[in-house]
Amino acid sequence: MLEAEDHPEIRDAVRKLCAQFPGEYWRKLDASRAYPQAFVTALTEAGYLATLIPEEYGGAGLTLSAAAAVLEEIQRAGCNGAACHAQMYTMGTVLRHGNADQKQRYLPGIASGKLRLQAFGVTEPTSGTDTTSLRTFARKEGGHYVVNGQKIWTSRAEYSDLMLLLARTTPRDQVAKRTDGLSVFVLDMREALKAGLTIRPIRTMMNHSTTEVFFDNVCVPAENLVGEEGKGFRYILSGMNAERILIAAECVGDAKWLIEKASGYAKERVVFGRPIGQNQGIQFPIARAYANMRAAELMVKEAVRLYEAGRDCGAEANMAKMLAADASNEAANACIQTHGGFGFAEEYDVERKFRETRLYQVAPISTNLILSYLSEHVLGMPRSY
Repeated sequence: MLEAEDHPEIRDAVRKLCAQFPGEYWRKLDASRAYPQAFVTALTEAGYLATLIPEEYGGAGLTLSAAAAVLEEIQRAGCNGAACHAQMYTMGTVLRHGNADQKQRYLPGIASGKLRLQAFGVTEPTSGTDTTSLRTFARKEGGHYVVNGQKIWTSRAEYSDLMLLLARTTPRDQVAKRTDGLSVFVLDMREALKAGLTIRPIRTMMNHSTTEVFFDNVCVPAENLVGEEGKGFRYILSGMNAERILIAAECVGDAKWLIEKASGYAKERVVFGRPIGQNQGIQFPIARAYANMRAAELMVKEAVRLYEAGRDCGAEANMAKMLAADASNEAANACIQTHGGFGFAEEYDVERKFRETRLYQVAPISTNLILSYLSEHVLGMPRSY
């Protein structure tokens, strides 16, 4: 079963594509904080960003394991799929909950690359991961909604044509449950930028193209409401397992790159007349990082297996994300320590990957929230928040 999910032909093709974008390409982008448009275009033209879109809408119609293989190999090649990975799973909300018109209106364009659905408007400055406390409000007025509010950490907003937006449509004091009264919209950012939508880039420790987005009486046609009004929280949650599994696959890819880089350098670097990899103080952290990466990889495969079988995989998806993020972070530490001073030099790419993979201890869900989920939903302990 696991072998059938490995997709060696896809992995080989992705590696060949990524070879066109070596470390020098990413270092230049980092220096100027530029978006990797050439890389994203190459992935789009090869069809990889349409992996999960059904064939009837112009996509590849492949499984989650295929998408995971794509993203893992991108990271393993030393590239960075964060520039476009959201397009692989964000469109799933439209696919699962959108009506026939919305699917036909958006999915073929997303599959071909004519429409970019990269932006995911959920997190807000005052709510963080407490999604039900968000304040952005969409007020129904005739045939449209008027949106006011603010989102933060909305990555790739400057490079998106569409945004999947979660906003409150019923005040919190008028709903039975905190999760009620939230709705999902497909926002045409090209139109919104002409009237009421403002995007402000946020400079971060990695080149992640993230932003703050402000809504000032932004009009959204009522036909852009996805599913039923007030049911949006459930629609967003339905895509979280896929998101966490795919991010976990990226972390496994990062860990593999870092481990290969560290072990290769340890074999070549000679100090005191011997390769530093001959010393157990160098060997053991790399070997432990490898063991933890393999364990995380197996959890990713298990989460994928359950997801593709249509079974509940909430616990496995969360554990896969946490274990893979931990493994890549551990591998990054081992790699930079193995390289010593050279690990901080840009030309080795280690410091870049160190920064990039550190993000996944925090996003798209923090390690602490995953532990809270497991404590409550798997181990049956009282809710901690």
